[in-house]
Amino acid sequence: MSSTIDALASPFASTIDARLAEGARRVPSVAGELTIEVNPADLLGVCQQLRDDPGLGFEQLIDVCGVDYLDYGRTEWRTFETTSTGFSRGVERRPHPVPPEDAHLSLKPERRFAVIYHLLSIKHNQRLRVRTFCADDEAPLVDSVIGIWASADWFEREAFDLFGILFRGHPDLRRLLTDYGFIGHPFRKDFPLIGNVEVRYDPDKRRVIYQPVSIEPRTLVPKVIREDHRYEPVLRQREVGARPDERQGSPLGQEGATPTGSEQKPRS
Repeated sequence: MSSTIDALASPFASTIDARLAEGARRVPSVAGELTIEVNPADLLGVCQQLRDDPGLGFEQLIDVCGVDYLDYGRTEWRTFETTSTGFSRGVERRPHPVPPEDAHLSLKPERRFAVIYHLLSIKHNQRLRVRTFCADDEAPLVDSVIGIWASADWFEREAFDLFGILFRGHPDLRRLLTDYGFIGHPFRKDFPLIGNVEVRYDPDKRRVIYQPVSIEPRTLVPKVIREDHRYEPVLRQREVGARPDERQGSPLGQEGATPTGSEQKPRS
């Protein structure tokens, strides 16, 4: 399947390179999808050309999502193989500020927040991913593309709600998924797992109230629900070809064991 996708996307990639020229540059993609990166200042111009150029014709916006690249590539997450050393939430962070001799190992990325646009050209049967990074990590901001693709409305609201990314020119940039009194943006990598506030019903006030979160951060350790004897050494070291009642260490093979089958005495 991936080879088929590459074969279809390869000639179209050359078309995009020729049409966009200096406005965008292609970047590698693990999934083999055609991906370009655009500077925030050129975003609206490139998106307008992607939609209106007959040779491109990306008239449909499939999705808009935010990405937080904090600690990207600097944690214990492994995407192609399992790990026995834990996960990124359990990584021991480096001291701050970082010593001068370890400045090149700083956990702070050059650009933290990005916005990804997934486009579809029905005419050419092609898909495209467009990525643009926010210039400021403290107040991430990009232009809204709602004037180009109206379907970006709720997608941009979702990215604002979950990542705190602002979209300049959006007519109604409000939270979409979290509650009105929610504090912070839950998809940011530095957002606490237990949150900041919790809600409960107060019988005295007869309404739902907000209060500081009462959950204590802790590391969950799996507990044994029942003992499993299938992998005990005495069962793994039985003789090859032995009958079930001749297993080494088996109670049925020991003297004084309860007889079974024809050897069992009839009840009196």
